[in-house]
Amino acid sequence: MKKHYVSFLILSALFSCNHHDPILITTVDFAQISSIKIGGEAAAEITAFDPETNQLFVVNNSGSSKVDIVNFSDPSNPTITGSIDVTQFGGGVNSVAVKNGMLAMAVEANTKTDPGMVVVFSTDQLTSPIAQVAVGALPDMVIFSPNGRFIVSANEGEPNDAYTIDPVGTISVIDVNASFSVSTLGFEGFESQKTSLMSKGFRVFGAGASLAQDVEPEYVAIDENSEFAWVTLQENNGMAKVNLSTKTITDVFPFGLKDNSLDGNELDVSDRDNEVTLKSWPLFSYFLPDALVNYSVNGNNYLITANEGDTRDYDGYSEESRVKDLDLDPFAFPNAEQLQKDENMGRYTVTTSAGDANGDGKFEKLYGIGARSFTVWDGASGAMVMDYNSLEKDFIAAAPNSYDDGRSDNKGVEPEGVTMGAINEKTLVFVGMERVDAVMVYELKGISSFNFIQVLETGDAPEGVLFISAEESPNGKPLLIVSSERDGFLRIYQNN
Repeated sequence: MKKHYVSFLILSALFSCNHHDPILITTVDFAQISSIKIGGEAAAEITAFDPETNQLFVVNNSGSSKVDIVNFSDPSNPTITGSIDVTQFGGGVNSVAVKNGMLAMAVEANTKTDPGMVVVFSTDQLTSPIAQVAVGALPDMVIFSPNGRFIVSANEGEPNDAYTIDPVGTISVIDVNASFSVSTLGFEGFESQKTSLMSKGFRVFGAGASLAQDVEPEYVAIDENSEFAWVTLQENNGMAKVNLSTKTITDVFPFGLKDNSLDGNELDVSDRDNEVTLKSWPLFSYFLPDALVNYSVNGNNYLITANEGDTRDYDGYSEESRVKDLDLDPFAFPNAEQLQKDENMGRYTVTTSAGDANGDGKFEKLYGIGARSFTVWDGASGAMVMDYNSLEKDFIAAAPNSYDDGRSDNKGVEPEGVTMGAINEKTLVFVGMERVDAVMVYELKGISSFNFIQVLETGDAPEGVLFISAEESPNGKPLLIVSSERDGFLRIYQNN
C-alpha cells in the first residue's frame, strides 16, 4: 500500500487536542519525495547527514555490520556509493553522528559486555579513521556537541543473556580539541542516593546489581551552548545531567509515575476488545524514555522525551507478565476477575519488578511499561513541565484506519524517536512512533504549548528521525529523513 500523509485540515474536522485549540499552519506541509532501500531488517536504524560533502551515513546491521554511504546531493534521487566495514573495529555499529566534517560511530565490542569504541573518520576521507577511542560497554548512541568540541556516547552496559555478567552503565565524554582524550563517567557516586531515587520512581531492579551496574544510558541531548548533556536512563525511568566542562555527572533525575486512572491519561489496554477505546484503568505507568531532544526558552533548558517503554527480558531474568497471569491482591482489586479478562486488562503487559510491596506474591498495584506520550522536563531540576497525553488520540483521530490495535496490550503507538527543527520561524517537533509506522509533526510555542500539524505515514518501524534545515539542505528545502529499521528503508520528506 502506498504510504501517504494526513494533513492537519483532516484532523481539525475529527478531533480537538486536549491541551490547546488547534491552529492551522499552512506553511508546514511535508510530503515524501523519495526513498532508498538500505537492506533488510535492521538495515536503516540511525542516519546522520554531512552538509560539507552532501552525504548520508546510515547504520546497517542487516548482515555484516557496516555504515552505508549515500550520495544525497539530489534528495529526490539518493544513491548508495559505498560503505564502511565496522567489523574491523568490533561487533557492530549502533549509532552515527556528524559534525564539522567528522563522522563518529558508536561500536560495541565483539562481546557486548566488554568495553566498546567510538571510531572517528573525516567525511572526505573514509578509508582510515582519524581516532579510535575506547569507551564503556555497549555504546548505544553517539552525538557531537553543537560547537563540535565534544563527542558524547551513552554506554548502555547491558547484561549478558544469562544475567551473570552485568557491566556498569557509563557516559563517555571525548574532547576533540585535546587529541580525542576521553573521560568515561560511571554512577558509583550515586549509590548513597539509591533509596531516595527509588522512592521517587527511579528503578534499580536488575538481579544482584548495584545502582552503577543497573543504570543503562540510552540517548544523549546537548544544549545549544555545549555546556551540558542530558542522558536518558531508559530502563531506570530517569535522566542524568552531565557538565561537559568538568566532565562530571551532576544529577540523576527520577521521572516518577503516570496515573492512568486519572482523566486525560486514558489508554487502550486490550488487543481483544474488537475496538479502539481509550479508558481509565487502575494502573501506574513508568515513562521509560528512549530518545530526547533539547531546546532553550529565555535561557532555560528543556528536554522532550519520547516515552517508548522498554523492559528487561533475558533468559536469566525477565520482568514481563500479563495482568491475567498475576495473583492480584483481593483488597486492592476486588474486581480482579473482571479486570483480568482478555477484553479488559488481562492481556496488558506489566512489570513484575514492582507492585508486590510485601513480597507475598499478590500484587497490590499494577505498573505499566511506557507512558505512550512525549514529555517536557526542566533541564535544571528534572521536574516535569507537562506530559503530552494526546499522542495516541491525535493519531487515532487523524488516521483511524492505521492504528494497530494488536499493540494495545503492549506499548501502544510506542513513541521512540524525537527531533526538532525550524521552518519560517516556527519550531517543529517530530515524534517517531514505531508500532504504527508514523511520525507526528507538532508546532511548539513557548515552553510547552503544542499544536498538532500532520502525521506522516512511514515505513515499517521508524527508528531514526533526522531534520535537515533549509540552510543545510542540498536543495534548499527543509527535509525530514526517517530511518525504518524493520523494512530497511530511508524515506525523505520535503516541506513544500
